[in-house]
Amino acid sequence: MSATKKILLGCIADDFTGATDLANNLVRAGMRVVQTIGVPAEPLDADADAVVVALKSRTIPAAEAVAQSLDALRWLQAQGAQQIYFKYCSTFDSTAQGNIGPVTDALMAALNTSFTIATPAFPDNKRTVFKGYLFAGDVLLNESGMQNHPLTPMTDANLVRVLQAQTKQRVGLIDHAVVAQGADAVRARIAALQAEGVAIAIVDAVSNDDLLRMGPALAELPLLTAGSGVAIALPANFGLAPSSQAASLPAAGGLQAIVSGSCSTATNSQVLAFIQAGRPALAIDPLRIAAGVDVAAEALAWAQPLLKDGPVLIYSTAEPRDVRAIQGQLGVEEAGAMVERTLAQIARGLVAAGVRQLVVAGGETSGACVQALGIAQMRIGGQIDPGVPWCHALPDAALGAAEGLHITLKSGNFGTPDFFTKAFAALAA
Repeated sequence: MSATKKILLGCIADDFTGATDLANNLVRAGMRVVQTIGVPAEPLDADADAVVVALKSRTIPAAEAVAQSLDALRWLQAQGAQQIYFKYCSTFDSTAQGNIGPVTDALMAALNTSFTIATPAFPDNKRTVFKGYLFAGDVLLNESGMQNHPLTPMTDANLVRVLQAQTKQRVGLIDHAVVAQGADAVRARIAALQAEGVAIAIVDAVSNDDLLRMGPALAELPLLTAGSGVAIALPANFGLAPSSQAASLPAAGGLQAIVSGSCSTATNSQVLAFIQAGRPALAIDPLRIAAGVDVAAEALAWAQPLLKDGPVLIYSTAEPRDVRAIQGQLGVEEAGAMVERTLAQIARGLVAAGVRQLVVAGGETSGACVQALGIAQMRIGGQIDPGVPWCHALPDAALGAAEGLHITLKSGNFGTPDFFTKAFAALAA
């Protein structure tokens, strides 16, 4: 990026798959987007309308999440960002201690703003908010399987209540009746809430039309906090329109593989569909890792002769009951971190073996893998499924991928059952 080039939108994402999810929606709406892995040490060296700084801050201690987010904010401000977007999961993953509330509070203070909105709505992925309640498909969030999440179990679908527990600021609601009336009505409701002392407002949205209606009312806010859905309405605020050029990536080649560490319902179904399609898949056993077995070396030796015949899958996906049993033996944090480290080592070995098209499933797994691969920036390409694009990156030079790596980071909850096979077909099209 030249010294005079300024980015329009600066985004801070609390996990790596969420970052690509957001970037995907911005690209589809016409923005050229670069995603960075962590806060860069130098100014951006690519031409982009928006930059998404991908952090791994969703489940770390709140104070650390705040510090990392403020570092990202300062870097984005140095690049000239005109508006800041704090992106979290469309399932509002958090605990009573954070990290959505504490990070929002810190960003508001740093930007000297007294009001922002919060909405995880992403109708394309069946995440909708009505009367302040978050739905996943046709059921409330706490009935969707998210109540069994191993790190951030969501047992309450009322977002006003959930967010109020995390912030000392007052939380209010802009309900669907207001949103349905359009941007002027949303602006009026924002003014009324501010007069009442409300600092953060949950905003209803049950369709993309709702997101597009509210979009113009958000143009003047210094800070937005949301899932990735609101992103579809923002490029128009900067005078941009959808363009195929925004999603352009280099041609793909090389071997294909999938690494999956998510235990979500959606990813479980994708693993099952891949296996039922007759494709080779290998399950990782956390207890064998804990026993000191070099599971990564075993997995790479298994994959090596199979890669030439098409994509292989290496996974640690499990049903909630099995996850709880493993956590009971190893501890919640250690079980997750141990599997992430192993899958990241496997991802690095796969790329060294010639894999140039890599699918990674799971937010925490994606974070571990891109760090292990030494990826600093990614150019965002076309969508596979809502919220999941292909990207292009240059990994660690020691891995020998001078032509670059096509990689997709899939949130555990996203994608159709045939996602793993469909992803490679989309890249070849």
